Amino acid sequence: MTDWLKILNEQAETGAEMAREVPATLANPDISRDQVKKLFAALEQQAEFVERLRQVLESNDFEPEVVVAAEALEEQYAELAAAAAERLKEMRATTRVAS
Repeated sequence: MTDWLKILNEQAETGAEMAREVPATLANPDISRDQVKKLFAALEQQAEFVERLRQVLESNDFEPEVVVAAEALEEQYAELAAAAAERLKEMRATTRVAS
């Protein structure tokens, strides 16, 4: 049987690391649009994975605190993806102005 709690704990560790690194990465003035696109795609993929994990936990009647932790992690990845999308939007706007 799959150890969903172990997976959730691993995802939480990765999420905490991403929460520290993504803002600094996005703030780097030398980051390229391609790098931001790739970061956004990775964050979106992670958010989707955690959403599926949350759904499995809910459907298998895991403890509410476990489901809440999965929801918080899902939200964290969604917020990081939104930050990357916003940075990409800013970069596109800057490129248009400079042209």
